[in-house]
Amino acid sequence: MTKIKFCGLSDPGGILAANELKADYIGFVFASGSRRRISPEEAEKLKKLLDPGISAAGVFTDEEPEYIAGLLNRGVIDIAQLHGSEDEDYIRRLRTLTGKPIIQAFRIQTASDIWDAAGSSADYILLDSGAGTGNVFDWKLIRDMKRPYFLAG
Repeated sequence: MTKIKFCGLSDPGGILAANELKADYIGFVFASGSRRRISPEEAEKLKKLLDPGISAAGVFTDEEPEYIAGLLNRGVIDIAQLHGSEDEDYIRRLRTLTGKPIIQAFRIQTASDIWDAAGSSADYILLDSGAGTGNVFDWKLIRDMKRPYFLAG
């Protein structure tokens, strides 16, 4: 079943639109350097406006696992979305700190990238074309993949 996620939300209007459109997930960006980055305090205020049936993902790039686990365990976010160079050791470390779900993003350029993604121990994988290019990757590369995933650009 297709799931819908609105990412980069940073104001009440975006949250209200996600509620009205019945998104499955929304994303708060905590990655340094992103123009969509918000503080944990802002995310906490916005989360209070979010329909309880919608999960809030926190988007991170190479952040300390303790920081992410703190946001998950306090309920600021419901799921962590990793977009950096996090490896299996990192995911194991994060799992020791929280029982919340993890999405790991992979930049897809070749079929071998698909197999790298398939080897992830994350609860979900997100297949992406890169850092905000607006272009999609060749979706034919995922034809034989048989696990839950999110598709982005």
